[in-house]
Amino acid sequence: MNAQQLREAYVKFFEERDHAHIGSASLVPENDPTVLFTTAGMHPLVPYLLGEKHPMGRRLVNFQKCIRTGDIDDVGDTSHLTFFEMLGNWSLGDYFKEESIEYSFDFLTNVLGFKKDQLAITVFAGEEGIPRDDTSAEIWKSKGFSDDQIFYYGKANNWWGPAGITGPCGPDTEIFYDTGQPKCSENCGPSCDCGKYTEIWNNVFMEYFKNRDGKYTPLKQKNVDTGMGLERVCRILQGVPSVYDSTVFKPIISKISEISGKKYVDPYLRDFRIIADHVRAAVFILADGVVPSKIGQGYILRRLIRRASRNMSKLGYDGPFMSKLAEVIVLEFGRSYPELVENKEFIFTSLTTEEEKFQKTLMRGLKKFNELVVENSDVKVLRGDLVFALFDTYGFPIELTAELAMEKGFTVDMKDFDNRFKEHQNKSRMDINGTFKGGLADNSERTTKLHTATHLLNAALRNLIDPNIRQKGSNITQERLRFDFNFPRKLTPEELQKVSDFVNDSIRENLPVTCEEMSRDEAKVLGAIGVFDSKYGDVVKVYTIGNVSCEICGGPHVTHTGELEGFKILKEESSASGIRRIKAVVGKF
Repeated sequence: MNAQQLREAYVKFFEERDHAHIGSASLVPENDPTVLFTTAGMHPLVPYLLGEKHPMGRRLVNFQKCIRTGDIDDVGDTSHLTFFEMLGNWSLGDYFKEESIEYSFDFLTNVLGFKKDQLAITVFAGEEGIPRDDTSAEIWKSKGFSDDQIFYYGKANNWWGPAGITGPCGPDTEIFYDTGQPKCSENCGPSCDCGKYTEIWNNVFMEYFKNRDGKYTPLKQKNVDTGMGLERVCRILQGVPSVYDSTVFKPIISKISEISGKKYVDPYLRDFRIIADHVRAAVFILADGVVPSKIGQGYILRRLIRRASRNMSKLGYDGPFMSKLAEVIVLEFGRSYPELVENKEFIFTSLTTEEEKFQKTLMRGLKKFNELVVENSDVKVLRGDLVFALFDTYGFPIELTAELAMEKGFTVDMKDFDNRFKEHQNKSRMDINGTFKGGLADNSERTTKLHTATHLLNAALRNLIDPNIRQKGSNITQERLRFDFNFPRKLTPEELQKVSDFVNDSIRENLPVTCEEMSRDEAKVLGAIGVFDSKYGDVVKVYTIGNVSCEICGGPHVTHTGELEGFKILKEESSASGIRRIKAVVGKF
């Protein structure tokens, strides 16, 4: 079974069980300050997991594109990926543990053909006053699973959330594929890293709410959130040694081989895999409107492109190549993700531009390297801080630095470099994983006000500056809103004042904020702003603010604009080439 067949089989299975198929959300989280990218299928659904009504109903299914970069330096082994697809089904206050487990077991055994003795199960063992999840264990036993196939673990393994300090959370039951290899020890189980067990599905049962005091109370709306990694399941079904050997990556790997003239064998396996993963991730990120830059999502995108370029150099190929690889990726994934096809020219151009820019950066790095050689000719040693600066500032690969240093009779203080690199990795992981204030999809009163202010700001820019302005990114914290939009130049102080006045006038008028559910076609006729693709589903929510703004949005919003009290622009700046950024606050001023 290939990836497309797996997607279709999964969606069909749950549609037959009254689940509505919703499209994949953007990789850029909408108004969520806690992460840089969408990291799981549940991420865009948080407002509905918290009780808001979803326009498509209480049972949902989809395949969601995701990015996780906390382990970016591990990419290249048999399983780690930056970009991956998550198959998921949800119950928003509808069915719970019994039906969820039944669906998972049914799909794995009757659709995918797994045998019961090929599977192992983990459940929550109980911790911090929360009882053991015997309910899930008994359901699995009723399916014929023996005691030695069911493992009990604590919160470290079988608990989800909350993502922030407070929020919904609960135990999960995870399904593992047993490879059949011998146990590494008497205590070997699914939590072991020996390779015997591979996680394929996770069913999260959100039945508690954790408050600021650390206390857990039962949720009124109990939800089910599941996730199954598409690439991981394809690898198992196809019986190949790594996700990169599956049909998901074969066309990409073949193209890398064609371009580089190298074969996908040792010692090039890791280079091939990094290139394949990073370019695929970059293509999807670009398709969602992110551009390479020095901060945020743009920084991660730039890092992926440059890392792929460096690894291609290790295969003996220098110069732009990614647009050729991107063509294959668009062809392979465009059917499931039409935004790739719609934005392909932008993707190809952006990749080539960034590659060419990086080649110039490398030339500057080479110049700096030669300067360091002259400055340290008396000691014939390049200190760790110097070579790390080459790596961090110029993107100069440490392998290249070491090679060039050896040619000139120099040594490199690799121990010091490694320490600095590990420190850099740890900081990057913290940044990437989202060490921001607030919780996941923080729907507090303040962020709700800022959410509505964003709509007013968008309307002001389109009405007063340029009707072709489109939102290119949004980030809301407890303190401020951040709004990215396409525009070729800096706004003048007079223009910013007009925009600010427009928003404040709308606040003073205390305009009503209304929400209507309608079809996508009806939203188009109404003139609602939004991207009319499948990610919104057949039924969408349209928020209207007086006669000022009309946008497709998941909410939340205030009921009247007067609740915002006032609006103030803090800063207007460049975010990336052709993209401007405004930061603003609301309140009394």
